[in-house]
Amino acid sequence: MSTETLLERITDYANRANPYPLYSELRENGVSRQNDGSYLVGTYHEIAALLHDPRISSDLRNRADPDEALARTDGLPPAFIRVDDPEHDRLRRLTMRPFGPPHSPGRIDALHGDIEEIARELIEGFRDRERIDLVDDFAYPLPVTVICRLLGVPQEDMPQLRDWTNAVIDSPDRSPGDAPDRRWRAGVEARSAMADYMGELATERDDHPSDDMISALVHDESPEGRLTRPELMTTLTLLMIAGHETTVNLITNGMLTLLRHPDARERLRREPELMPSAVEELLRYEPPVQMLPQRTPLTDIEVGGIVIPKGAPLYLLLASGNRDPLRFENPDHFDPARADNQHFGFGSGIHSCFGAPLARIEAQVALTTLLDHLDDPRLAEDPPPYRHSPILRGPRHLPLVRTVGAAP
Repeated sequence: MSTETLLERITDYANRANPYPLYSELRENGVSRQNDGSYLVGTYHEIAALLHDPRISSDLRNRADPDEALARTDGLPPAFIRVDDPEHDRLRRLTMRPFGPPHSPGRIDALHGDIEEIARELIEGFRDRERIDLVDDFAYPLPVTVICRLLGVPQEDMPQLRDWTNAVIDSPDRSPGDAPDRRWRAGVEARSAMADYMGELATERDDHPSDDMISALVHDESPEGRLTRPELMTTLTLLMIAGHETTVNLITNGMLTLLRHPDARERLRREPELMPSAVEELLRYEPPVQMLPQRTPLTDIEVGGIVIPKGAPLYLLLASGNRDPLRFENPDHFDPARADNQHFGFGSGIHSCFGAPLARIEAQVALTTLLDHLDDPRLAEDPPPYRHSPILRGPRHLPLVRTVGAAP
C-alpha cells in the first residue's frame, strides 16, 4: 500500500486499537510525504533533532496557508504550546510561577497525600462490584479531581467540563465518513465555551482570591507583569484539559498493558520500588500523546534525505519514535525495569510537557493503588473501545470483571 496514505490510515479509527504496525511501515520508509502535502516523521533521532530545531514552528500562522489553518480556531490568542519563542517562553514562565520551581517548589509534592487519598476513596467504591469501568470509575475522576483542586475549579462542574473536553479532544479525528467538519466545529465551540467559563472564574478571583492556581495567576506580580485576560483564558483552558486528559490515558493504557503482561504485573507487586521505572516504560511503550500534528518548517529543511518545504504541515509521530529499533533494544517488548529509556512520552525540547511532574506522581500512585487493591481484575473485552482522537490515544472505556468479595 502506498506510503502516501499513511496519515489517512494512522488516523482512521479502525486502526486506533493498534497503530504500531503502521508506525513500523513509516519507519521503514523514512520521511513520508502524504497525499494532502503534509509530511510524517517517525524515526527517533530525526524526531529528537526536529523537537530541538528552532527552524520548526508550533505556530499555525507560519503555515503555507495560514488562513485555512486559523479558520478552525476560536478567535482567542493561542495557548503557549501553539506559539514560538520568545512569546512561548514568556507565557510559559508566567504560568510556571505558581506551579513549580523556582517560585512554587512545593506545590506539586504537597499534592502527593491528596492523590493517595483520592485513589483510595475511588478504590473503596469497587468493594461490592463485580464489574467496573476503569476509565469512568477511576482513571478519569482521579486526575480531574486533582486538577480541579489545583486550579480552583468547582468539582460540581466536572460533568460539563468533561463534555467540553471530549469535544475538544475528539475534534482532530479524520476517520473517513465520520463527519470530521462537524467534530472540528464542535471542538471550536467547546474550547470557546470553556475559555469563557475559565474567564468567569478568573473574574471571581479578582475580588475573592483563594489558595489556588487561578488566584495565583490573576494576582501574580512578576517582573514581566501578568497574563492578559484573553491569555489567562486560553492558558487555564489548556491547563484544565492537558492537566487531566493525558493522565487519564496514561493510567488506562498503563493498566491495560499490565493486564496484558501478567508477569510484569506480578513483578511490580513483588517489587513496588520499580513503579517509577515502570511508569517511564509505559510512557515509551503506550504513550498517551501519539503525535505532534501542528509543526511547520520556517524554511526548507532536509530530514532523512527528503526536503520538507517551508510552510508544509509536519507530523512528528512520537509513539513511532518510542518504538524505533535503532534507538531502543527490543522496542516492542514491555520491560518495567528498562534502564536506557529517554522516551518521547512527554515530548522534548522547549515544548516538553508542562505538567510532567504531576502526571508522573498521579500515574505512580494510581497504578500502585490498583495493584495493591485489585487482586483479580480481568479484561471484559480486548481490545476495549478507544477514543476517537488519534493524538491523545487511549480507551474510552476499560471494562474489568472481578470476583466480588476480593480486595479491596
